[in-house]
Amino acid sequence: MARFDEVMATFWDDGDYGVQQPLTDEMVREAERALGVTLPSGLLALLRIRNGGIVAGDHDAFPTSGPTSWSEDHVPFDTLMGIGRRHGTTSLLDTPYLVREWGMPAPLVLLSGDGHCWIALDYRTCGRDGEPSVTWFETDLARELVLARDFRSFVEGLTAGTTYGDGSAGGPVPA
Repeated sequence: MARFDEVMATFWDDGDYGVQQPLTDEMVREAERALGVTLPSGLLALLRIRNGGIVAGDHDAFPTSGPTSWSEDHVPFDTLMGIGRRHGTTSLLDTPYLVREWGMPAPLVLLSGDGHCWIALDYRTCGRDGEPSVTWFETDLARELVLARDFRSFVEGLTAGTTYGDGSAGGPVPA
């Protein structure tokens, strides 16, 4: 397992898809106020390098202890939402709307997903100012799976989706 600082140095892929304007302290304060939580320092460190976007191929999947609707042994993490209001780009600030729209529990902060499946910071156990776990949610099946005890552990556990033999971070498998 890689250390957080090692992953942070190679976390982002090239391109500007999903990238918000550079993160400022005021944007962080606005996001925490709007979301009603304290965001993990590791997440903010990554977003200060690049405020959202495509995750590098070496870090675009997370291994699971059991099957999900996505795969037998991993889930995708090919993008990380940033903080901002760039037109046409989903942001952490969209979490309240998306949680209501997809019928998910609260408090969460969505990090990546497409509606049917999400990876989120899960504040239900730790409280709004605690260190949230990172959880996989399958909204269509009303299933969830804790991936990591905290964000840093999640980042340190990321792997290349290509190591799973399908040439990518995977794809939905029949439930």
